[in-house]
Amino acid sequence: QVQLVESGGGLVQAGGSLRLSCIASGRTFSNYNLGWFRQASGKEREFVAAINWGSSTTYADSVKGRFTISRDNAKNTVSLQMNSLQSEDTAVYYCAVGQYSTLRLGRGDYWGQGTQVTVSS
Repeated sequence: QVQLVESGGGLVQAGGSLRLSCIASGRTFSNYNLGWFRQASGKEREFVAAINWGSSTTYADSVKGRFTISRDNAKNTVSLQMNSLQSEDTAVYYCAVGQYSTLRLGRGDYWGQGTQVTVSS
């Protein structure tokens, strides 16, 4: 069982930045493949970014060049740096652990409770 806790959400003006963090339980964090997802009100959850155990990364086209996913194995933490935020980025953001090949498909084995990001225009 892996427990994930997100933090860092909040209210930001369009064009601003936020940094989300997700701390995970477990002694084998360095082996985890991790992803960030988001769900806007009334919409389905969508993939945002993923990072594998070797720090290879992949992004949704909608965030490429604006968001950066990273990991700190010493702190059991995965982060999402979000720059140039737009109103369309408003959503609840979730982190998850899963298979790198299927995280992009929205499939995770363990999920956090989410953190709200609101971008005002």
